[in-house]
Amino acid sequence: MSGTWVSDRSRRLREVWRVYDATVWDRWLAVVSTGLAFVPALSIMSVQFGNLSGRPADPFQIVLILAQTVPLAVRTRWPAACLAINGTAFVIHETLGYPMQFGTVTVYIALYSVGAHQERFRFVIAVVASAAYVVLCVAMVLLGSPVLQSEFLVFYLLFAACWLGGAFVRGQRLQEAERRQLATEAAAAAERARIARELHDVVTHHVTAIVVQADATQFVATSPERVAAALSTIGGAGRRALAELRYLLDVLEATGESAAPVVGSVRDLVEQTRSGGQPIELVENGDQPPLPVGVGLAVYRLVQEGLTNAVKYAEGRPTTVRIGYREDRVEVEVTNAAAAVSVGARSSLSGGRGLAGLRDRIGALGGELSAGEQPDGGFRVSASIPVGGTK
Repeated sequence: MSGTWVSDRSRRLREVWRVYDATVWDRWLAVVSTGLAFVPALSIMSVQFGNLSGRPADPFQIVLILAQTVPLAVRTRWPAACLAINGTAFVIHETLGYPMQFGTVTVYIALYSVGAHQERFRFVIAVVASAAYVVLCVAMVLLGSPVLQSEFLVFYLLFAACWLGGAFVRGQRLQEAERRQLATEAAAAAERARIARELHDVVTHHVTAIVVQADATQFVATSPERVAAALSTIGGAGRRALAELRYLLDVLEATGESAAPVVGSVRDLVEQTRSGGQPIELVENGDQPPLPVGVGLAVYRLVQEGLTNAVKYAEGRPTTVRIGYREDRVEVEVTNAAAAVSVGARSSLSGGRGLAGLRDRIGALGGELSAGEQPDGGFRVSASIPVGGTK
């Protein structure tokens, strides 16, 4: 229970932190640091470098305190400038031997900020800062500082640790940004592939139906009834193609969730193809349960691809569509009888874009697809798709 409370509390704090831009928080950090610098009780927490003393507090010390705290307001936007002003004020404050004050701890924040937020000239700034530190140590020794050289080394390591801590955070932030970018690109590529599959299915099936009917119309020109039926089939295929293409365009232009794909039932698909002259037998075993959207669309696209190939490569040959509804999966099979198909056409059947897209679609649902030539010369496409796949 306490762990959940802490988790919720930290999540709310992160949400509050993200409400404001980083520059807003930097300004508040500068304000708070300035206020704390003038609290006498906090002076024991100051950074006392060199242990020089003897100069009393005066108005110039107030200027140096402000020069160390106020630049924190731009530590994210201009970290190098923040460090330059802060560091210079810190050096002057310590070499003049002013009394301890809390504002000196901001040098740690300035060093961390450069490591975490500086984008350019990082190595140059590190070299310049190190050289400035050496000059400061030499100045302290010349001014009679009682500090041992080993203590100067310890301070340098502490300052370097602040810088490296910021650099580590910067590296983590860049890696996270790269991971998000790669995830975005992968999602975009997956969506493009999905739309390409849908576009292939739509165009190939409906345009094939239109071409076959248009070619057949010239042989029945003397029969008005058959011409009217063929034209009606062509018109229906064209309207269905337009409806599905509009859906794909909506997906490309969508800013939110896209609507469900515009597809009919398998029975309608079989009837549409049968009306074009292709002899098709539909066999359904079991009662059709409510199918997840992804599974239903995969079944439809598989039958659509099988019938399209049948019309293209085995026109007029008997075709059988079998769908078996099981408790945990749907089994689909499309088989067409032998036909005089060229070697190139058979290669297209077994490894074309349509079947490759179907493999990806069905594989994403946890199913398997197989396709190949039958011993009698026909062609068979079958798949087993889990009903509990992606919705």
